Amino acid sequence: MATVLITGASSGLGEEFAWQLATQGRDLVLVARSRERLERLARYLRSAAGVNVEVLVADLADAAQTDAVARRVADPEHPVDLLINNAGLGQGVDFVDNSLESELAALDVMVRAVMVLSHAAATAMRSRGRGAILNVSSVAGWLGSGTYSAHKAWVSAFTEALAGELRGSGVSATAVLPGLTHTHFHDAAGLDSFDRFPEWAWLHADAVVEQALRAVRRKQVWVTPSVRYGVVGGAARVAPRALVRALGHGMR
Repeated sequence: MATVLITGASSGLGEEFAWQLATQGRDLVLVARSRERLERLARYLRSAAGVNVEVLVADLADAAQTDAVARRVADPEHPVDLLINNAGLGQGVDFVDNSLESELAALDVMVRAVMVLSHAAATAMRSRGRGAILNVSSVAGWLGSGTYSAHKAWVSAFTEALAGELRGSGVSATAVLPGLTHTHFHDAAGLDSFDRFPEWAWLHADAVVEQALRAVRRKQVWVTPSVRYGVVGGAARVAPRALVRALGHGMR
């Protein structure tokens, strides 16, 4: 039975990935900081779907703990067939007004950990001739809205480059670029300004995850859930950068 490792699995898109994959019969390795939330989710998944669920508590802002997750990803005795780099966090404050410590922690979670875990996964998967990596990016990567945008722009570019390197190996790399999505993410980041966006601007987590997993099966490199955010992305790539920066800053 295929095994999937999901970071940031205790809530939001990570939890939705876990539920959808469990109902498809996939065994899971759930990674997040809260043991209590992971254990509770693992119990529900085992009971509802009858799959094996392993809990791995780790803070990906910590290099040693990230390395421990990488060792699990690369374990030849218990291979991971799909890695989902989903963990992320929002700062909710401008870069200059934020502490450097907080900014470095976000960088470690959304850039360094993605690199470390993807390297472990790609190396192990390529040796077996099969596997997939799914990185959760964001349409924010098209906008100049703080370091979160910068991190997600890196994830998208990195995934595209990795997909090119892995072509013909039996291993694929996919980036999903959702827009505003109904999860706890914005509340946790203190982004109250997002309340002003109309309901039509928001995506639902189940649809985002469904489209992301479909893209993995198709070995698609980029997927942007919903036509409207595909249009937004296309417009952002051709619009004057001064306008894009203004719009991005207005979303903070």
